[in-house]
Parts: sequence; structure tokens; C-alpha cells
Amino acid sequence: MAAKMSDVASEAGVSPGLAYHYFPSKEAIFLVLARQSVRPAEELRAIVQRMPGTPRDRLKRMLAGMLERRREDPEFYQFFYQAMASDSLPADLREQIRQQGLSMREIMRGLIVEGQATGEITDDDPDKLVSTLLACLDGLSRVVQLSPEDVEKQMPDAEIILRILGPGPK
Repeated sequence: MAAKMSDVASEAGVSPGLAYHYFPSKEAIFLVLARQSVRPAEELRAIVQRMPGTPRDRLKRMLAGMLERRREDPEFYQFFYQAMASDSLPADLREQIRQQGLSMREIMRGLIVEGQATGEITDDDPDKLVSTLLACLDGLSRVVQLSPEDVEKQMPDAEIILRILGPGPK
């Protein structure tokens, strides 16, 4: 948010005049990007349900995707943190982002409960396990502020994080 509209235009490869033609301000661009980034709960659930494998396998794929996004596109998560901290974020968009987070939590919880039923995941409180996974991911969002080489050395893979949920199948 500290960038000027001319910086945003330059990064996008367009002239400032063209950027202003479509957007009255960088805040307007920010809002459009935030709205485009929010996925409906049904879409998220459908993606996870189509994944093959056991509940633990699907959770691993989900975590692997989240970790990969943090490695490849760290600005995406910085963008969401800025959006949620912004006083100018419209209430409806804030609620959509909140609902997306709740949906992710619910999907992860469902996979954990399914994995507990099959014996793949430890029999601890599923809500606390979800909170632990999300706290790990949140903390890892800050690792990406390191150099790319350090990110590669320090960013764990999904299997390391899944060990929190138990050793997995033998």
C-alpha cells in the first residue's frame, strides 16, 4: 500500500494514464484484486472432494498447495494480511474473506475427523489440531520474507507439518 499509482502502473507494464483510466486509485485496484482472490466455500469444498486418496493424503495435498503458494507467491499472503488490517476494506469484502477462512478451517477439520476415523490422524481435539496447522501456516508466511535461497532451506514440506497430526500410516 506504500506504493504510488505510478509504481503500480510501472509494475503492471502500463502507463499511469492507462491505469487511471481503469482505476481511480491504487485502493480501487487493491479492492478489485481482493474480491477476485476470494473463493466461495462450495468451490473450495469441491476442489478438496475431487482430490484422490485418504483424508490424510488430501490434507497433505491441501497443505502442499498452500506451502507452494507461500514459496512462489509470498505477496499473495502479504496482500491478504494488508487487506484485513485495512480500515478502508468494505464490510462485505471483509466478511467474504472471513468466510473463506472459516471454510478452509471447516474443510481441514472435516479431513482431520475423517482421518481420525480411519486411524491416520491422532485422536486429539480436531479444532485444536486445525488451529495448530493454521498457526504453522501463518508463521511460515513470514519465512518467505527471507531470500529465496533461505526460503528453500527453511520452508518445510507438507509431511513435516502433518507429523503434528500423528505419524501417519506405516
